[in-house]
Amino acid sequence: MTTIFIPGPPQIAVSVKKSARAKRLSLRVSSLDGRVTLSAPNRVSPRKIEAFVFEKEAWLRQNIIRVPAPIKVQIGSEIPVFGRRVFLAKSSTSRIWHQEDQLFVPENRSNPAARVLGYLKTLARDHLTQKSDFYAGQLGQDYCRLSLRDTRSRWGSCSQDRALMFSWRLVMAPQDVLDYVAAHEVAHLEQMNHSKQFWAVVERLYGDYRPARAWLRDKGAELHRYRFVD
Repeated sequence: MTTIFIPGPPQIAVSVKKSARAKRLSLRVSSLDGRVTLSAPNRVSPRKIEAFVFEKEAWLRQNIIRVPAPIKVQIGSEIPVFGRRVFLAKSSTSRIWHQEDQLFVPENRSNPAARVLGYLKTLARDHLTQKSDFYAGQLGQDYCRLSLRDTRSRWGSCSQDRALMFSWRLVMAPQDVLDYVAAHEVAHLEQMNHSKQFWAVVERLYGDYRPARAWLRDKGAELHRYRFVD
């Protein structure tokens, strides 16, 4: 993969991906974080690709400006935890702890945002493991492992070898949304498809899944705005 840079301000980085399946030059601006990717057929020359990118500069800038600005996580900012706004406050201790609508973060440690990220991942793993175990027990099914990632295109998955994967960012969504995604992926242990039978399993495990599914569709992208880098 190569990168083409369009001088700023702001500078635009375009990641170029060549593929035998690509039929034409195609640009995409991610609605999550404004990243720009270009898909190109293998036969297209680098010179033609670069010319195409600069020809589309105005279009790129118009679309990038529509992407919501990222939110830098730091002491003094707010983040959602299980769908509730939580203020990040200074802690005089060496540990991170949560009380009502405040999350106390050690300021004297390096990279407080990384401490917050670790805390959120632990919460996500604990909750999703608990719910996945519960739903799998309801089905009489087993999964082989559970992992967390920072995925951009999906909130969870169930592989053919019965491994469950979830986005840790779900911990910022309302709790019923986490429960729905856990039920959704566990349901794949019985139905590895999205048939009517699959959705019937989801509803049997979780109940009416439509509101939670709609929340992810309408508001899920907001969870990707938070940046945990100092």
